[in-house]
Amino acid sequence: MSPQLSPADRRSLKARAHALQPTVLVGRGGMTPAVQAEMERSLSAHELIKVRVLDDDRAARDAIVKRVCEHLSAALIQHIGKILVVYRPKPEEKSKAKKTKTKRKAPRALKRTFQNRP
Repeated sequence: MSPQLSPADRRSLKARAHALQPTVLVGRGGMTPAVQAEMERSLSAHELIKVRVLDDDRAARDAIVKRVCEHLSAALIQHIGKILVVYRPKPEEKSKAKKTKTKRKAPRALKRTFQNRP
């Protein structure tokens, strides 16, 4: 199940992805288990990745897009030519307890010597 994104979310993710370099290359062999595992690792670490597909056939690239989104439960943000931008939010870690910040004490008022004068 891929995440549902609003147009504003999609636009902001496109802006974030603009500066990224492709982290995964899908070769002529297509979506092999090794490529799927690498995409899984990249999405777990970064949420937003660029993928370069080296196949020249447009229909094959579209099939790879569908397979990536279904297999990884990710949302397709952008598909331009041979570049795909894929997003999957990081899973929330339940085991880590949230740290609460301790508040500092207010600074102590300075004693002024002129107040002690008669």
